Amino acid sequence: MICKHSLFILILICPSPFVPQRAPAQKQQQEFRIMFYNVENLFDTEDNPATHDDEFLPAGLRYWTPGRYYHHLRQTARVISAVGEWSTPALVGLCEVENDSVLLHLLHRTPLKEQHYLYCMTKGNDERGINSALIYQRDKFRYLGHQAERIPFTNRSKRSRDILHAWGEVITGDTLDVFVCHFPSRYGGEKESEQGRMDAAGYLRRLCDSLCQIRTTPNILLMGDFNDTPVDKSIRRLTQSPHPEWTLTNLFAGTTLSGTEGSHKYQGEWSQLDQIMISASWQRFLKAGSARVFNPPFLLTDDKTKRGKRPRRSYYGYKYEGGYSDHLPVVADFLLPLSE
Repeated sequence: MICKHSLFILILICPSPFVPQRAPAQKQQQEFRIMFYNVENLFDTEDNPATHDDEFLPAGLRYWTPGRYYHHLRQTARVISAVGEWSTPALVGLCEVENDSVLLHLLHRTPLKEQHYLYCMTKGNDERGINSALIYQRDKFRYLGHQAERIPFTNRSKRSRDILHAWGEVITGDTLDVFVCHFPSRYGGEKESEQGRMDAAGYLRRLCDSLCQIRTTPNILLMGDFNDTPVDKSIRRLTQSPHPEWTLTNLFAGTTLSGTEGSHKYQGEWSQLDQIMISASWQRFLKAGSARVFNPPFLLTDDKTKRGKRPRRSYYGYKYEGGYSDHLPVVADFLLPLSE
């Protein structure tokens, strides 16, 4: 019997009409770190009669023994590994390496042997016998070819390092053209030696322009020791083009760097001689704010003759310092979308 005063409560449980939407999957990306490093006179201990390498022999002025040579290899490998943090860089441009033996020793007789790098390099034309090279991770840069570009100087008797041009395919399917440069030095005076760097910049600009004409999407990456700063005439000649879409962006133009004010210090003054430049099409992959001078404390030492810090070098003058280089490395990061 149901009491009339009883209260019946009916609870209806219905499925909710709201169906939460799945969050859009984030597009996966491959980190692509690039690095350039002037390694300061990475010579082997063997005499090359065709070049002026006598200083860097066991009986030479610098007493360049096998022990010092292998120490320099290990120091260079340490810097490359430190730049990579969790994994070594995809591309590393190097200058002041003597020959194939040096590159093979660097990649197979140091901890870098675990990274399975391959390399290509220029060979010849510098009086001292130093060259430029590119080492690359084969799973991130599928090598297609390379060639050494001889700079046509106004002074036809002038000799300097060739420009290394290497090209390969990255994970997006794009072809990336890489130029590794070591422009003529300022030896003899900045103004007196300027024409050589202007010649090098003009020739490199023409090489880039030719790629812009033959590539549907010209992805161009320049890195090197240009022996000029971003505000100097040679660099401005290189980055500018009458075709706006062919201009190159200098990632180190107008940068303010903590700890140091450049990649090289000479007579107490820092300057940004080492730079990375990219074409507009490759810029779409750039990780914003990633271009930097790599300057951890272990690469620096007190500047006892000037104020502040300076790079901890292999040689300071003719005094063996056992450090790394008179230059600091430059680095930039790119994010390449993975195909779905």
